[in-house]
Amino acid sequence: MIEILQPENWARPRGYSNGMAAAGRLVFVGGQIGWNPETGHFETDDFAAQVGQALENVRAVLAEAGGLPEHITRLTWFVTDKKAYLENPKGVGGFYRSVMGSHFPTMSVVEVSALVEDRARVEIEATAVLP
Repeated sequence: MIEILQPENWARPRGYSNGMAAAGRLVFVGGQIGWNPETGHFETDDFAAQVGQALENVRAVLAEAGGLPEHITRLTWFVTDKKAYLENPKGVGGFYRSVMGSHFPTMSVVEVSALVEDRARVEIEATAVLP
């Protein structure tokens, strides 16, 4: 259902794919932040932990459509501190793998000056294609 697009002579990316082709039902998940979705409160200001919670929130919304993390074809991350993203690859990667496994969709990371919720350090939106 999902085909990874990797030009033959390109270096393999780490942690994402250059492109994907897919057919099926499209699901769009709005930007999710690293707060507890039941209370609307942040339990931590730790960047990596907020990534983990934001990805859990993406997964929960996707599940409402019957989707799984492996159906995600695109992630867009908005981060308030590029340095925090780059300085803790093991922490961010650990939380990523706990939610996404070894599935690496296309991904963009954009540093922004702020997010609507003052304590939010990351916001992640997703596009998925369900079979």
